[in-house]
Amino acid sequence: MTTELEHLAVTKYGLALHTTTPELGLAINNFAGDSRSGVWNLGRDLSSLIHQYLIEFIQPQTWSDLAFLAVAKGPGGFTGTRIGVVLARTLGQQLEIPVFAVSTLAAVAWTEISRNQNADAIAIQMAAQRGQVFGGIYQLQPDNLGLTALLPDTVFTPEAWQETLANWQTNYQLIEAKSDLAATVTSILSLAYLDWQQGKRPHWAEALPYYGQHPVENVNC
Repeated sequence: MTTELEHLAVTKYGLALHTTTPELGLAINNFAGDSRSGVWNLGRDLSSLIHQYLIEFIQPQTWSDLAFLAVAKGPGGFTGTRIGVVLARTLGQQLEIPVFAVSTLAAVAWTEISRNQNADAIAIQMAAQRGQVFGGIYQLQPDNLGLTALLPDTVFTPEAWQETLANWQTNYQLIEAKSDLAATVTSILSLAYLDWQQGKRPHWAEALPYYGQHPVENVNC
């Protein structure tokens, strides 16, 4: 059965934010030929500069041109992740548009699959605090309409992660997410758009950060 996909009006755009590292990633696209993205290493100034960069970035579009928002929900740095998710939720509430919270690891997997359409399942690992690792395993959906999380993002000891991979029953490609993660903001936006095309319209309040190791993991901002 073929899924009937919705399409944005050419005057409407999706906007994505990636703030889980000291870099800010922004992307905007109407998925009809007008797109742009950028990455800025703001470091500790991320919280004070993000609004300025965002306002300048969306021009010549305006807030009313946005049909939906997407944000990297983590895993990643606690402060940066929270900044991005809170901003996306605030904008979603004010603009009354959907907010898609997308896994940082899923975005890395989508970036890899976009380069290699024949890729098997993608196992993503990323360093976490206290010597632990974040791990997740993703696979392209048969209809190419997004990713299936074969193993949702989880925090492991290195030993437990290696054991998980050793016992995995299907072929996979292992990717280590180390740098340039903000550049996957375009994948954050693409994954959100695939969900939007399938009729999903998540309320801004559903956009929650994934901290993994933080004591207030997955609470409302």
